[in-house]
Amino acid sequence: MSAPAQPVLRPTARILLVDEDDRILLFSGTDEADGRTFWLPVGGGCDPGETPEQAAIREMREETGLDDIALGPMVWRRNLIATWGGVTYDCREHYFLTRTAAFEVDTSGFTEVERATVTGHHWWTLDELRATTDRLVPRDLARLLPDLLRAGPPRTPILLER
Repeated sequence: MSAPAQPVLRPTARILLVDEDDRILLFSGTDEADGRTFWLPVGGGCDPGETPEQAAIREMREETGLDDIALGPMVWRRNLIATWGGVTYDCREHYFLTRTAAFEVDTSGFTEVERATVTGHHWWTLDELRATTDRLVPRDLARLLPDLLRAGPPRTPILLER
C-alpha cells in the first residue's frame, strides 16, 4: 500500500472587507464532506510568484469588482490542512483588514471554479455573525471580528487556531 500523498502547499490571501457599518462581505459555499453551508471572506490562493498582498488585491478585483482600493494591514494568519475538490492542501492563510464604503458586489470576474462553487454572497452584520448556525471561516469569526474592529489592527499578525 502506498503512503498518502503529501498535502499541496497553498499560500492564501483573505480579505476582511468591512464597510462603514461594520458589515463584512462573505461568500458562501457547500462543504463537500457534510453538505453544510459555510461562509468565508473574499480571497483565494496565491498564484506562483505572487505575494499574499498581491494575491489579495487580485482576488478583491476578481471576486468583488473593486480595483482601486488600498489593501489594509495583515491582521491574522492561520495554518490548516483542508481537502477541496479531492485534493488535500496545506493552507497558509493571510488575512487583511480592509475598510470600504458599501458597494454592489460584481462577481463577473469569478474564475470557472468560483462560478461552480460559490453559492452566494452577503454583507453580514456583527449580530448576524453571532446568530448564524452556518459554518464561518475562520471558525471563530463571530468572536474575532468584533474584537478586531474594537481594538484595531495588531502590531503583528495574530496566529489563529483552526
